[in-house]
Amino acid sequence: MIELRGVRKRFERHVVLDGVDFTVNDGETVALLGPSGTGKSVLLKHIIGLIRPDAGDVRVDGLSVPQLGRTELAALRRRVGYAFQTGALFDSVSVFENIRLGIGDDSCYRNAGYCRDRVAECLRLVNLPQEAGRLMPIELSGGMRKRVGIARAIAGNPKYLLYDEPTSGLDPVNADVMDALIGRLQQELKVTSVVVSHDVRGSFRVANRIALLHQGRIRAVGTPEDFMAAKDSVVREFLERDFQAAEAEE
Repeated sequence: MIELRGVRKRFERHVVLDGVDFTVNDGETVALLGPSGTGKSVLLKHIIGLIRPDAGDVRVDGLSVPQLGRTELAALRRRVGYAFQTGALFDSVSVFENIRLGIGDDSCYRNAGYCRDRVAECLRLVNLPQEAGRLMPIELSGGMRKRVGIARAIAGNPKYLLYDEPTSGLDPVNADVMDALIGRLQQELKVTSVVVSHDVRGSFRVANRIALLHQGRIRAVGTPEDFMAAKDSVVREFLERDFQAAEAEE
């Protein structure tokens, strides 16, 4: 379980998170929605200790992330796969080596046979051919880079998967492919997932629950059906703006 309680974070005078309460139960996929610049990625980075809160607590499997030492934090991160918005691949090494870097267990990482089999399985899981392992990141399309980033995130057999804007920058067809991939990974790997997004329709397809971040706080939480029936003016405005933008793209 992932829990944020009263989390506050500011950068100089800019308050990004202003008392966030947020829970993700084991086995579910929660989509965290909100316009760009509202602090969704900042919240995500609190979960793995890349950012420390100014106040409040972040707990993963009962452990207080801000209180963990370096060794304990490293152990926690091995249980969490993080798929960055741009893929965040290392351009100087191959796709194979990028994925291999996601294997957090040192003995497994040094086992050539294990790495070969694990990278092959991760490529399969993200619907990429085995030949892709020999490519360099510069040879990949934007959608392929994102999938390689996800392959690296799952290479260490994580319990949790965190996605930062997985469909950002993709055309509607590839966005649908990415949504289907997220759903399939949740079913096959039985992971607990948090999907940061501004794409309402895609989030409705992949998530068990939706949370809307607005002005530094969680404004609403519920199932996709709850959101569609919501009377809250902020929720309605966000949904209508997204659907209008999607229709304009079509």
